[in-house]
Amino acid sequence: MLFDEAVFIGLDPTAGHRPISYAALDGELRLAALDEAPLEDVLAFAAGQASAVVAVAAPQGPPQGLMSRPDVRARYDLPPAGATWSTWRVCEFQLRRRGIRMANTPSMMELAPGWVQRGYKLHSRLWGLAYRPFTGEDEGDRRLLIEVHPPSGFAALLDRQPLPKQTLEGRLQRQLILHLKGLDIPNPMRALEEITRHRILSGQLPPEDVLEAGSLDALLGAYTAYLVAAKPGQTCQVGEREEGLITLPVAELAESYR
Repeated sequence: MLFDEAVFIGLDPTAGHRPISYAALDGELRLAALDEAPLEDVLAFAAGQASAVVAVAAPQGPPQGLMSRPDVRARYDLPPAGATWSTWRVCEFQLRRRGIRMANTPSMMELAPGWVQRGYKLHSRLWGLAYRPFTGEDEGDRRLLIEVHPPSGFAALLDRQPLPKQTLEGRLQRQLILHLKGLDIPNPMRALEEITRHRILSGQLPPEDVLEAGSLDALLGAYTAYLVAAKPGQTCQVGEREEGLITLPVAELAESYR
């Protein structure tokens, strides 16, 4: 990948039927875009990039039954014929066993929540735009695609479970870690200085510089995409290629984030 020309894009479809939150960073971690847009507009933005890494905060597809195979279960000291974890994707199991809160992707596509199905569509359409899944052996590819799980990414960066993302504290925490990683976004500590007694009594919270949860998840994806191209040694992946890999913005995961 020609790093100097690349754009790093994070897409978060988890808001359901609402527009997709998206963020784009350049090679200097400067903000190129931060907004919400319908699916087709987001795909048009990705299609217009000559060189890019796109991170989708949703599964690429349903489980393929790998966690029911005796050889796979043996790797994780699970009973070969057991049913526990058998309906999970390997990548989800590897994160959940570390204490990261997440639900498994349903085996039947039609039973998946709307945002998960939108994630399937995003991955499929991006494959159609010549975006190829990142596997760590991708030198020369100009368009790469990764799956991210923002709660896991933030937990890995913080080395602990993040605060709930819908709370003001959780948003401040996520924005601060991204700011400290060098992203060109407002320093949330300044926002704290604006929280006066008058603001609290009049309900004028949060300050304008505190980003929305969807935007922060999209930025986590964009930052992970940046690392894939610029510093791949500072990323790791869990899962199996045939079923789906989740990319994390750290070189190695801790054994537990409880």
